[in-house]
Amino acid sequence: MVRPLLIVATLCFATPLLAQSPPASGPSAPNTAKSDAASSPAKSIGMFAYPKNQQSADQQLKDENECFASAKQQSGIDPQTAPPAAKTEEQKKAEQQAAADNAKQAKGGRVKGAAKGAAGGAAIGAIADDEAGKGAGAGAVAGTMVGGAKQRRANKASKQQAAQATAQGQQQQEAQAKATYQQGLDTFKRAFSACMDARKYSIQ
Repeated sequence: MVRPLLIVATLCFATPLLAQSPPASGPSAPNTAKSDAASSPAKSIGMFAYPKNQQSADQQLKDENECFASAKQQSGIDPQTAPPAAKTEEQKKAEQQAAADNAKQAKGGRVKGAAKGAAGGAAIGAIADDEAGKGAGAGAVAGTMVGGAKQRRANKASKQQAAQATAQGQQQQEAQAKATYQQGLDTFKRAFSACMDARKYSIQ
């Protein structure tokens, strides 16, 4: 009598375990489509190829790979190379600040202003029948302040011009790097298209 009870108990506990086991999963169609798209050299460079002579998918993939290698060899361009990295905003600002710090600065403005002010003050003092020395001293002080202010404005403008020139140079460098990269990619696409066209594919 003990054995039948053990068999029943075993079946009762085994059945839920079997029911809880997940069903075997088969291959996923989206994953297969993604792998097919990723393996296409034409699609990797943003192009689409269509067979003109009803070539099979395997034949087309073979032709694409061979034309990809041929275009790479003929053009000397590797389209899988990453585009040139642009400078960060921090790097740009640092270069602009360095250019401003190294900008040519005017000197001697205070001395020149003092001399002009002293001469003007002496003349005014003489005309006013005052002591020329006092007029010259007052004129020198005023001239120093005016000369110093002009010098600071000139130096500030020089720094701003240097920073702006550096910013323009940075923009030109980035634009030129992008244009050079795009030109190389276009050259590769032309070589790839010529090869695929020769093998009877419509390539766009």
